Amino acid sequence: MKNKFCLQHQLQKFYSHSPEAERKPVVGITGNYGEQSCKLGEAYYKQVLRAGGTPIIIPPLADEAAILTTLQHIDALLLSGGADINPLYMGEEPLPQLHGINSERDLPELLITRLAFNRQIPMLGVCRGVQTLAVALGGTVRQDIGNTPNLLKHSQDAERSEPTHTVSLQPDSMLFSLYKEERMAVNSFHHQAVGQPGPHLRVVATAPDGVVEAVESCEEKPIMGVQWHPECLADDGLPLFCWLVEQGRRFRQASMLHDHMLTLDTHCDTPMFFPQGVDFGTRDERLLVDLHKMTEGRLDATIMVAYLPQPAPGEDFTEKVAFDVKGPKHYADLIFDKIEAMVQRNSQHAALARTPQQLCENKRNGRKSIMLGIENGLALEGQLQNVGYFASRGVVYITLCHNGDNDLCDSARGSNTHGGVSPLGEQVIREMNRTGLMVDLSHAAEKSFYDALDISATPIVCSHSSCRQLCNHPRNLTDDQLRALAKKGGVCQVTLYPGFLRTDGQATIADAMSHLEHAISIMGIDHVGLGTDFDGDGGVPGLANASELILFTRQLLARRYSEADIQQIWGGNFLRVMTQVQASSAR
Repeated sequence: MKNKFCLQHQLQKFYSHSPEAERKPVVGITGNYGEQSCKLGEAYYKQVLRAGGTPIIIPPLADEAAILTTLQHIDALLLSGGADINPLYMGEEPLPQLHGINSERDLPELLITRLAFNRQIPMLGVCRGVQTLAVALGGTVRQDIGNTPNLLKHSQDAERSEPTHTVSLQPDSMLFSLYKEERMAVNSFHHQAVGQPGPHLRVVATAPDGVVEAVESCEEKPIMGVQWHPECLADDGLPLFCWLVEQGRRFRQASMLHDHMLTLDTHCDTPMFFPQGVDFGTRDERLLVDLHKMTEGRLDATIMVAYLPQPAPGEDFTEKVAFDVKGPKHYADLIFDKIEAMVQRNSQHAALARTPQQLCENKRNGRKSIMLGIENGLALEGQLQNVGYFASRGVVYITLCHNGDNDLCDSARGSNTHGGVSPLGEQVIREMNRTGLMVDLSHAAEKSFYDALDISATPIVCSHSSCRQLCNHPRNLTDDQLRALAKKGGVCQVTLYPGFLRTDGQATIADAMSHLEHAISIMGIDHVGLGTDFDGDGGVPGLANASELILFTRQLLARRYSEADIQQIWGGNFLRVMTQVQASSAR
């Protein structure tokens, strides 16, 4: 008995463990507020501890620095129960039936929920917490459920540990996968409930009277909320906390990978939005790629392209673009000028790069890298010397064509003008080899693809292409093309353009992963990567913008790819080709 009160003995128990013992996931729990104190029911943090996590209490502070620092140090977020939410936050006036609100909690919790959502931090909402999720993510709360037909009694005079009514679970939900039951008894105590779940959540459990009892992400994100109190249900409530802790562990694992590996998206069209006056330095809702979203998604680098629309025969290029320019080359120059100015305005956090070495240096210095590409060889204006000119500007690849044949080659959406690569196109490819520019065959016709493979002395890339075997679209690569590309040392960067992932229904993150894994099965792990086509209509639920790209890593980890494999997929393969092309030019 004496050892229980001996501090030295208790300390020795701690030091008996290895100093390299695995860090438990840190779960931040939002604290309640009342009587000028922050407080929390013990059941919350004890369940987190039982589930294998490390609980910390987050006080209700609407301080920007405090919230952002907190999010940097937690692996998961638990939104606890409490008073009603002020209906003004969802654009409503208070009804007479509204109970007491807690002004100290509302703004801090809505802010931290939305910021955690942007960072893909796993979240579990309990009671008020599920309502916080709904309001923060664009949904609504029913201020009072009293007008529900055939209403059950949702707040009974019973111990919190006593189940008081049942709920029905959706069989395809994460919640059902935890409990393996379509109907279960719960201990809900409430007069409010989720009304509309909003665009990011779906209802997965209801009471017999139709009142919403649970929601979860409809985008395959680790987000769940329940109206009942699992913290008070002992073993029956533990699976939800085990789920949250496990999701926190996976988030931390992915975050640690991103800390020491380079992540590269090989194709984005953000400059297409320059005419709208977008601001790369803010979290601009018009953009899928900006500085904040790159930071939230842990994306180190992206290749921004000057996209040139292909004019139809007899059409004037200058009429197809928003800026007043003299021609295609002038337009590409203007776009690169604007990218350079954009980077200069944000030079503390971003920098240009042209080589893999510069990418690594920028990451070491805490800066995001922007590389330059040209989408459509129309920018060369048929002049061979312009290849070297754009190489000197820092361009790393030229996509030979877009949707329509040009003077270099036939397009996958063209009319077979040249029967493949034209004589000028052959000269351009050889000049690209000489000047260290990668040849990009996304958008090229199949004959153009094989011609370019034969002509190029260095491996070629497809910066944003997917697999025709899974989605029969002429822009996608056949299995034979994938094999030929790998045989020549090239890479296929799977894209997130929905129409290239499936021909019917809504494409999702699952479809993107299927295309990646099909390409790996044909080409091997050394010849694949990711080219999102963000801001060029690329993006699917689960990988909708740059802030969600850490979820790509989570998918790879869930499929048990090794750290080395993940690094190759996340840009290592593409940078191998870039290194080879640039080294060949130097020789």
